Amino acid sequence: MSREIHLVSYPTGVPTEANFSVVTSEIAALQEGQALVRNLYMSVDPYMRGRMSGRTSYVPPFELGKPLDGGAVGEVVESRSDLVKPGDAVLSRYGWREYFTAAASELQPVERGIEPLSVYLGALGMPGMAAWVGLNLVDVKKGDIIYISGAAGAVGSVAGQLAKLRGCHTVGSAGSSDKVNYLVDECHYDSAFNYKYGAISNMLSQAAPEGIDVYFDNVGGESLEAALTALRPHGRIIACGGISQYNADKPVPGPSNLFNMITKRLTWKGFIVGDSMKQMPEFLSEVGAFYREGKLKNRETVLKGIELAPEAFIGLFSGENIGKMVVDLS
Repeated sequence: MSREIHLVSYPTGVPTEANFSVVTSEIAALQEGQALVRNLYMSVDPYMRGRMSGRTSYVPPFELGKPLDGGAVGEVVESRSDLVKPGDAVLSRYGWREYFTAAASELQPVERGIEPLSVYLGALGMPGMAAWVGLNLVDVKKGDIIYISGAAGAVGSVAGQLAKLRGCHTVGSAGSSDKVNYLVDECHYDSAFNYKYGAISNMLSQAAPEGIDVYFDNVGGESLEAALTALRPHGRIIACGGISQYNADKPVPGPSNLFNMITKRLTWKGFIVGDSMKQMPEFLSEVGAFYREGKLKNRETVLKGIELAPEAFIGLFSGENIGKMVVDLS
């Protein structure tokens, strides 16, 4: 038997505990070519909110009354395949549950020696790869001044560190004093500010008085509008996310200064990290080396127990996490 989280209703606005339920189900019998996996850690990510609307976007919606899914790292308990063996650590898309059976071909073995294994859900997982892909998307290079919103989150914290390793001047915004200190002290941002303390455009102007070359957007809204003002001619925008608008129940007006795209000859590129999975070996080689050498930090906010998975997910929208939000199922 295994406990798993089901979506019982589509949220209106910010999700609540009432939208989820903990269900105990029987594990499917192991078939030839399959493996039984015990999840050790599971991921909750902001993009999952878009799958809770009943509408298809770039990914299909979650189905009501069925287990949710998402990134997880686990341990093979039993295998009927030559691809994995008991004791192997594997990545999968079968999060939000304690145990599962699946085709071994759906599992991605990872190095057991990397600690903690949950790093494969953070700096060496989808968020870290999103940061890496985004920086490559607009050729972020030495000397660039880059502003990153949501800088203390799973993607932003890695993006800032990687940009710094490239020789950039980094500016970040976050929602608490603890997060600002984390950005400066651990992620080595050149400057950071709490966006709740005033107008973002004013604080960004103070942090980067000469303007910025690149904006890495994880938030949208006021941060995007401020960046459109601060960007210098021929600046670049990396459109990674817009968490400030994920729970909106009606369309949100666009930036009032969008005409700056024309007058400043800006480039604005969006991406979905899933389109770049063929680059995963290159990403793991480069960014994995930084992690092993201690040049890249992987900060986590951890809640323990499958029953706390909804709380962890909901906490993303009130900024409860510093770095990657992870649920420990071990």
